[in-house]
Amino acid sequence: MNIEVLKSKIHRVTVTESRLDYIGSITIDEDLLDAANIIAGERVYIVNNNNGARLDTYTIPGPRGSGVICLNGAAARLVQPGDIVIIMSYASMPFEEARNFKPTVIFPDTATNKL
Repeated sequence: MNIEVLKSKIHRVTVTESRLDYIGSITIDEDLLDAANIIAGERVYIVNNNNGARLDTYTIPGPRGSGVICLNGAAARLVQPGDIVIIMSYASMPFEEARNFKPTVIFPDTATNKL
C-alpha cells in the first residue's frame, strides 16, 4: 500500500505578483525551489493564509534571488500581492518508508522571500 505524505514545504512566503493573463501555474524563485527540493513542473498545493483559499498547480522557476512568488492564470483570482501563502508538495511511497520519511521544510523571511 502506498500513501501520500508531505515531501516539501515552503512555509509562509509573500505573494509578489498575480497575473490573470497567464496560462496557469506558480512562478517561484529558483533558490526557494532548490532549498525546498521542488522541481520545475512539479505539482504543488497552495494555501492562502489571508483568505483560506486552497488550490493546486505546477511550478515554474523564477529568477534566482528575486524572491518572486507569482500566481498565474485563474489562481490569480484567489491570491493577491501581499498575501501570505504556504506551498506544499506530496510524494507517494510505501507505508513503511513513509513512517521514517522526513520532508524538506523551509522558512523564508516573509518580508523578502529569501532564506
